[in-house]
Amino acid sequence: MNQPNHENLDQTFIARQRERLLELRAQLIADGDAAGADEDTLQMAAGDEPRDAVDDSNRLEQQGNDEARLTHDLNRIAAIDRALEKIRQHTYGLSDGNGEAIGRAHLEAVPEAIFTVDELNAKARQR
Repeated sequence: MNQPNHENLDQTFIARQRERLLELRAQLIADGDAAGADEDTLQMAAGDEPRDAVDDSNRLEQQGNDEARLTHDLNRIAAIDRALEKIRQHTYGLSDGNGEAIGRAHLEAVPEAIFTVDELNAKARQR
């Protein structure tokens, strides 16, 4: 099956989205690698230097922020991988939840989108 996934998505759009997804995935991985290198540098720089409670608190806060960002990025990479899989399966642009078409504008804003805006809003209300 080599047809667009729904009437608003042509093959040119899907090919462009695929490239965007691959670039975004590579960027997120590179950012994660850079953050890991920065953490290693900070650890080595701190070495055996005496630290006070403020230093420890700041470092713990930064570590928590880094871990939250890493978790967010890993979740986003998983969504990107799923969107790339959907392109291969010719189902890109169709919701994993209800099978309905995801709006083109939403896909342009969030190329890894696998749910409709209505589904996302319903999930947000449930939290």
